[in-house]
Amino acid sequence: MKKKCTMATMEHTAAKPSSFWNLLIRLLLFGVFIIAIRFAYVISIAGESCHVGNFCFFSLPETLTIAISGNDPFSGESTPGGVRGNSSLTELYSSKEWLDSVHFYSSVFHDLISGGYLSTESESLCVETPTGRDVFALREIGVRKAVGISKKSVKPLVKSGSGERIPFGENYFDFVFSGEGSFARSAKPAVFAAEIARTLKPGGFAVFHFTNPKDTYSFNSFLDLFHCFKVVKLHVLEGFDSSMPHIHETVLKNECVNDDIAGKFVSDYYSNEKCYVPGYKKDLVRIAEPLIEKEPLKPWITLKRNIMNIKYLSSMVDISFKNRYLYVDVGARSYGSSIGSWFKKQYPKQNKTFHVYAIEADKTFHKEYGLKKGLTLIPYAAWVKNQTLSFEIHRNPGEHVEVKGRGMGRIQPLQSRGKKFDGEVEKIQGFDFANWLKSTVTKNDFVVMKMDVEGTEFDLIPRLFETGAICLIDEIFLECHYNRWQRCCPGQRSAKYEKTYDQCLELFNSLRQSGILVHQWW
Repeated sequence: MKKKCTMATMEHTAAKPSSFWNLLIRLLLFGVFIIAIRFAYVISIAGESCHVGNFCFFSLPETLTIAISGNDPFSGESTPGGVRGNSSLTELYSSKEWLDSVHFYSSVFHDLISGGYLSTESESLCVETPTGRDVFALREIGVRKAVGISKKSVKPLVKSGSGERIPFGENYFDFVFSGEGSFARSAKPAVFAAEIARTLKPGGFAVFHFTNPKDTYSFNSFLDLFHCFKVVKLHVLEGFDSSMPHIHETVLKNECVNDDIAGKFVSDYYSNEKCYVPGYKKDLVRIAEPLIEKEPLKPWITLKRNIMNIKYLSSMVDISFKNRYLYVDVGARSYGSSIGSWFKKQYPKQNKTFHVYAIEADKTFHKEYGLKKGLTLIPYAAWVKNQTLSFEIHRNPGEHVEVKGRGMGRIQPLQSRGKKFDGEVEKIQGFDFANWLKSTVTKNDFVVMKMDVEGTEFDLIPRLFETGAICLIDEIFLECHYNRWQRCCPGQRSAKYEKTYDQCLELFNSLRQSGILVHQWW
């Protein structure tokens, strides 16, 4: 009996490994079956745009595994826990749109590698990427040090951040990518550009995708935001879906080696205190409304009606890539004279918020400006230098105004006053308008100016040219004062001004020939 029990025990012991191996084989077969099912699932979704063994097979989030180097910003966040169990992301990452877009970006980045703008060792950033498909494409083609930022993080691909506040140090990246028109949608493009310039290494490349073609003015405004960057490639791509049929790709190289280059950029723009007007601005002048060549017999009617013919700059071009938007009213008088009645209501602003500078020396109008928001009052007279001036209050024949200061005033230096003037005279402070303009605005700002200064335009305009400040103004509405026919007195000309209409026309033509977009104001 003892022998039989021993044999039974040995048979039972031998059966244990056999059962274990059977179970293991079944598990392996089950795993192969699951992989085969998933493979068929992915291929059925991707169609002919996928190939066995490439990124499509491993693009499902349940097994998302991305190699991350030790110095990667996502070190410690490499697990796909943020994706697993999230049904919305699972659906997104398994969609045909996701797969097609990753395939598109993979092709784009392969071309950039071929062109020498990107390498597999590049520290790379994708800005404003809500799903991280461009980041995924970079990593799939071997760019292991690729990360993305968006307002909402999507681990492990996208970290929290924005184009206006990139959460990395200076000179961190070799390559920065802004896709899907994210730069064009930015409310602060100048800040966006500054952040890219801060984080991109000298010699690094920044690539931008714009979904819509831009006009030459806006494209140059975009380039101006990057100072010493250089355009190295312009390319038009076919998009990957109907919402992006064509994509305009721009590649910039960071050539800002040190502060000397940035300084050279400024000195090139202002050469000997004079500025140059680029050709694309001169092209806009050519398509502006024609000047009134013949002196109007009723200027108070003809010039006022001419405002209907004006081709506003902001109606011809996209102004989105400007830093700030400013309206400078030189000789503003009351708020309702032109700011409230014309600029606020009629000037096309493209939904931009303009800050208003009202330059008015007459104290009569100062009080009402103190109640206005988004407006800065300059309570002095625009002049060619800082100097005390005489302010002569003129009234047209037949004009009776009780309130002091309501008449149009002419300014001139105290020592230059000639013949005796019978009207009211006040002392006011003049300031160097050209120098103020150069210290207040930059070439990245969009500046609209209206000038109505009672004849002083023949002093101010030459001064703007002399200092180069004229190039800081994008559009000018200028009233030129001359010995015009009087409304009150048929056959009589104004005695207030010595200039003729021909001299005014010469002033307008000189501005336009220099590439300055100027319109005749009334």
